[in-house]
Amino acid sequence: MPNSLLAAGYALASAVAWGSGDFMGGLTAQRIGPLFALFLSYFVGVSALVLMALASGEPLSSGIDILWGALGGLVGLVGYLFLLQGFATGRMSVVAPVSAVLTAVLPVVFTALELGPPGATRLLGFGLALAAIWLLSSSEQKSQRPAGLGAALMAGLGFGAFFITLDQIGDGAVFWPLAAGRLASLVAMGAYILARKGTRPPSKPPWKLLAAVGVADVVGNYFFLLAVQTGRLDIASVLTSLYPAITVLLAMWIAKERLTRWQALGVLLAMAAIALITV
Repeated sequence: MPNSLLAAGYALASAVAWGSGDFMGGLTAQRIGPLFALFLSYFVGVSALVLMALASGEPLSSGIDILWGALGGLVGLVGYLFLLQGFATGRMSVVAPVSAVLTAVLPVVFTALELGPPGATRLLGFGLALAAIWLLSSSEQKSQRPAGLGAALMAGLGFGAFFITLDQIGDGAVFWPLAAGRLASLVAMGAYILARKGTRPPSKPPWKLLAAVGVADVVGNYFFLLAVQTGRLDIASVLTSLYPAITVLLAMWIAKERLTRWQALGVLLAMAAIALITV
């Protein structure tokens, strides 16, 4: 199987995992709040990554790969916190698509500067994918004041930097750098929680749901890292950024939410984009 096609498969698997994790994470955040939902799911994630590293017999990664992993975890955490701030101060229908598009665009620009631009067919696929990300992340298409736009831009920069950072990890290093990233994020969030007065942990965390969120996050990170180690960063980042399609479909199936006509168009554009990018 060509490396580009294999990388695309890994990226789409990452999108499925992250899209499922976002849906379950939303359900968890409704019960215990976003901060503790993120903290506890990261605790599950780092535990799972360490166990997977030990079970697979993966040798301890080099110091530079551990540092790249830790940096990736921190910039990804910053992106997520800005995303939550954007949701709190603006509208999801603006914040989510802006951050998602920038998340995909930043690695595309980085890869073009590093390796040169992709072919015309893939460029068209990238364009369709960006349009699909926007439509899939939007619940409404009404004119409105773009509240939370600054936070959305910062979130997109954080997530895009996370993708670029993981691309710097050497081949063969998988679980230990990812564990370092989750551990660094966990320490940072723990320090923040301790510094906040009056913040109390939930009395009855939904551990089964938290475990599912943490495992989905680990699987998403694992497949994305395989994607960038196998193929180009731009292909991996654009295809992975289609994860809102999974979140939308799960919301339709489980939460009985209706698919808007714009989201339906986004699904069609996503399928066309995948076909163009993987040719």
